[in-house]
Amino acid sequence: MAVSSLKSTVKISLTALNIGIFLSLVFFSVKAVQAQQNIELFTVASGLSHPVAITHAGDGTHRLFITLQEGRIMVLSGNEVLPDPFLDIRTLVLSGGERGLLSVAFHPDYATNGLFFVNYTNTSGNTVIARYSVSSNPNVANPNSASIILTQAQPFANHNGGQLNFGPDGFLYIGMGDGGSGGDPQNNAQNLGTILGKMLRINVDQGLAYSIPPDNPFAGSATARREIWALGLRNPWRFSFDRLTGDMFIADVGQISFEEVNFQPSSSSGGENYGWRFMEGLHCFDPPVNCDNGHLTPPILEYDHSLGISITGGYRYRGSQNPSLVGTYFYADFGSGRIWGASQDSLGQWTTEVVLDTNLSITTFGEDEAGELYLAHYSPTSGSIIRLASRRPAADTASGTTSSGGSCYVFTLYNHN
Repeated sequence: MAVSSLKSTVKISLTALNIGIFLSLVFFSVKAVQAQQNIELFTVASGLSHPVAITHAGDGTHRLFITLQEGRIMVLSGNEVLPDPFLDIRTLVLSGGERGLLSVAFHPDYATNGLFFVNYTNTSGNTVIARYSVSSNPNVANPNSASIILTQAQPFANHNGGQLNFGPDGFLYIGMGDGGSGGDPQNNAQNLGTILGKMLRINVDQGLAYSIPPDNPFAGSATARREIWALGLRNPWRFSFDRLTGDMFIADVGQISFEEVNFQPSSSSGGENYGWRFMEGLHCFDPPVNCDNGHLTPPILEYDHSLGISITGGYRYRGSQNPSLVGTYFYADFGSGRIWGASQDSLGQWTTEVVLDTNLSITTFGEDEAGELYLAHYSPTSGSIIRLASRRPAADTASGTTSSGGSCYVFTLYNHN
């Protein structure tokens, strides 16, 4: 991927490295067949500068909040992106490459307490998690309400992670990259003494900044960072929770050969080790052979770099407008524009297939309050927010518009060999 792209992953040549294959039973398969369900995309907002995240406030207003990498959060209300930003912290943000304002998460009780949280790279190049509150104007935050709750030094400019999500348990989850460069040279992902390369879980409703949930897997440790919920991650750029089951999907950007999706069931008590840098996907990385220490949790899905170079995690569809898509986990590749749909059968086996091949640079997916899915196309001046749906009968799309006025684009499916 080009150095200037948002999710550059610093591919290092490892021609002398004999990457071993992880010989463990994994419920995973890839089907190189044409999808049975046609998908179409509807543009609902355009003319945006580098959109990187989409979410809602859960307050019944049905607004979408669009995070722009430069340091602004815009509001999509109905068919209109409001002219004034919800939040503008451009003076605080170092933007470019994989750095910037990377996501926003609204408190589960936002409708009553008006609190939300942002993840950004500050002007020193470090990760900041900060809390803000809304002003008396529901479409504008109070810029003076900032309270920094966590700061993490970043040794390199890439692998900042960036996703914030409140889980079904009401705790805030934070995806942290391994600190950057390539190959995790500091071995951060396997080091319990740092929060880099981890999934964090904190309670933002207790303590001056936050407290540690007592059931975190390392809550009683004297040496491990107690915020850690899971480890062994390279750059979990986007992760999400299944709004029906509470299961978590973590898309982890790969190194030189493989992209992966990790899975944590809602019944988990945390502590999973997803393998980096021992493994990249299902394959040994460092060491090149005999890399499984017996305590690694392999991904449920992977694809190699003939199909893309940088995974963008999505959501499991739980909306009501597209019944044929219910239960499908959608994810994409930033470099190739391919969109996959994955499903799980009654035996727990996962299958996945390309459902769309596009020319989009897909940075993120997002849900609205009803569970309908959106994705963002990354561009400096023509970034867009696009709704994903199952293809309607020809009579419904002949005009090329949606009932809400968005443009309709139908992409032809074909096989990738």
